[in-house]
Amino acid sequence: MNTDWITILLVIQFGTIFFLKGLDAIKLKGYFSALINKNFVESEAEENTSFLKAFQLLIFLFSINVLSLVCYSFLIHFFEGKIESFYLFWITFLSIFSYFILKWSLEYLFSLVFIVKKEIRFFLLSKSTYLYNISFFLFICLILVQYTKLNITFLAVFTILLFLVRFSFHLISNKNLIFNKLFYFILYLCAFEIAPLFILFKLMF
Repeated sequence: MNTDWITILLVIQFGTIFFLKGLDAIKLKGYFSALINKNFVESEAEENTSFLKAFQLLIFLFSINVLSLVCYSFLIHFFEGKIESFYLFWITFLSIFSYFILKWSLEYLFSLVFIVKKEIRFFLLSKSTYLYNISFFLFICLILVQYTKLNITFLAVFTILLFLVRFSFHLISNKNLIFNKLFYFILYLCAFEIAPLFILFKLMF
């Protein structure tokens, strides 16, 4: 099976990192160390940076591409030979891209409707920032799995651990908001985290 396109994508990802460094090296370093640097997330929340800026769009696409390659790696492990590989990746990329765009749009819309934009800005921003952060480490893991003897099991365990770490840091960073509004936080998890993933899974399979 031809996987040259994976190498091309990984090279493009490398190029994206260097381009991000050229746009704002300090911000790139902040995203890379966001899990251990809460001050960076707070400064980003205060800065109120637009999602439509070049840096934000690029790091979003970088993360979506990484997550798509990770999901593709899991899918191809079960469907190898049953579906053309690049087509499967493309469907995965479009599904994940649509999922995040729709979810973040709804979160932003509801924050405006219920006039809680300022109250939950740090909550939403820390969630996306930590996602960008673990994407860098997943990218490194993808390279190791692609070009060394590490297998899909290592990628799966590493991915689960990273998302657990992300969830833990997100919970700790927003503990006051979450525990003061625990019932609403549970509703949020069901409506914006679990349900969309379930729908996405059903659409893909």
